[in-house]
Formats: sequence, structure tokens, C-alpha cells
Amino acid sequence: MSYMPMKLSPAPKDYLWGGSRLKEEYGKLFDVEPLAETWECSTHPDGPSRILGGPEDGRTLAEVLREHPEMLGRRSLELTEGVPELPILVKLIDAAKDLSVQVHPDDTYARLYENSRGKTEMWYVLETAEGARLVHGFNRDVTKEEVRKAALDGSIEKLMNYVPIHRGDVFLIEAGTVHAIGAGTLVAEIQESSNITYRLYDYNRVGKDGKKRELHLEKALEVARLRREDSSEAPEGPEQDGILKSCKYFTVRLREKAAETELPEDPDSFHVLMCIDGSGILKAGEQEFPLAKGETIFLPAGCSGVSISGDMQMLDIRV
Repeated sequence: MSYMPMKLSPAPKDYLWGGSRLKEEYGKLFDVEPLAETWECSTHPDGPSRILGGPEDGRTLAEVLREHPEMLGRRSLELTEGVPELPILVKLIDAAKDLSVQVHPDDTYARLYENSRGKTEMWYVLETAEGARLVHGFNRDVTKEEVRKAALDGSIEKLMNYVPIHRGDVFLIEAGTVHAIGAGTLVAEIQESSNITYRLYDYNRVGKDGKKRELHLEKALEVARLRREDSSEAPEGPEQDGILKSCKYFTVRLREKAAETELPEDPDSFHVLMCIDGSGILKAGEQEFPLAKGETIFLPAGCSGVSISGDMQMLDIRV
């Protein structure tokens, strides 16, 4: 049986470092201030996306996939050990201010201590302010004791490896890599389906409750790679056939189309298609799905006869 594509409505997040660009430039008109992230394609309980239109309108994607696990495809079910849920999470992130210096655990640690997947992630840089940068690990080899002291007294910024960033840059942030998105940056993030973050440092910022935001220093030090990161390793450019990055958890391809193009059928994996610039139309059989900048469609495994047309850039994500 071949299923039809489903347009998605994301879950909004109002983290204190967010801004207004997702509303102004990507049509995310949520009553949330600031708007830091939209979880575009997610079955995670902390922010499930919903179906927009069609026979499943208003239901969560998680509900639909539990009823129809075949929509996920063989590779996805292998990653989740047969559990009918997305192994990945796709976001848009507007970092109006610096994010905390943080790290994510790998799968082994996360399963043991958090009952969760770990978090390896990829960033595709959509927009940057002049002089924007990010943190990608340390600028030299460090020790746990050194990092602990520096995180507490604020000198940790001197240990960070800062990398200048530009539109179109690609970064793979493996679990265990200390990192932070810098102010003035808008990215598409593709990650394992996990919401486990350990903060090392947060600039002494105060949350909505008037208290300094919690750090997770000891857990962060247990999972962090403490070696120097070579800036020449990032950013990374596109690989063959438009692939931006491929790893054990996902493959992300950039599609740039001005004429109608048929998408190859993939019986082994779902695809997530997110329009990141321009506009166009996705056709499946007799149905048409208009796509504007910032909109996302879930394409079930084995979906056939699908084509895209229009002047747009699209991220095509599969496992």
C-alpha cells in the first residue's frame, strides 16, 4: 500500500535566547515570545509535530506512525529496534543570542542514565549575522579539573574553539563534542530524536523564574571529549549528488529545483522534505501540496509518483 505525503505543523519553543526571525521570515506565527525553535518533524513527547490537512488533520505524527509503522521503512525500524517512532528530529533554530556551551551524551550513556537516545546532530546554516561564529570543541587538550574550574569562574570561553560561520556551511556535531551556536545565526538542525542536553556554561543568565539556569557540570564532564578540535575539520561542504552529510543516523541532501523533477521511490526509509528558500509544489498522484519557505512534509516509505517543481531549495532527509 502506498501512503500519501503529509504536511506538518511544528511544535514551538520559547527558550530565552530565541528571536523573531522564524515568525518574520519563515511564517511561524505562534503566540510564543521569543520563538527560539520550531520542531518541524518530531515524534518526541517534548514537542510532537502534527498533521496539517488531509484525513489525519490535527493528529500527531506520532499517533499516525504508531498505527502505520510501515510508513517508517525498514532502516528506521532497525534504528529504533522495532519501535514505531521517528529516530530523528528536524528543527529550525533562531539564535538571536548565544546558546549555552553544552554537550550531548552518546547512545550508550543516554540509554544507561537517561532512558533516551543520545544526540548526534547536524547543522545547515541558513542565515548569519556579520561576524557570526560557533563553538566547536576546545582549542587545546584539556582536563576535567581544568574545565570544571573554568566553567565555574567564567574563564571557559578562553578554552573554546571558535569557528566563523557563513550561509550554507554544514557542521556535524557528534555526541560528546562541546558546542554552542553563536548569536545572529539561523540553522536547520537534523538530530537523533533526543532532548538530552548538559550545560557546561550559560553566561550566568537568569531564567523566567529569576534564578540562574541549571548547569549539568558533572554529567557534561563524563561525556565530553576533552581533546583539541581542529577547525579545519569544519565546516564541511556538499558531498556527491547534493548530499550535505551522511552518518549512521541520517542522510541530508540539498535539492535545488526550478523545473519539475520526480523523486525516486524509497521503500526502505521515510523522507522529510523541508523548504528552506523559495516556493514550489509537491505532487503525489492527483494531489498537490504547495510548499513555501519554512514548510515541511513527511513522505512515508515507499511513496511513489512524487515530484517537485518550483524555484526553491529543499532539504531532503532520510535515515
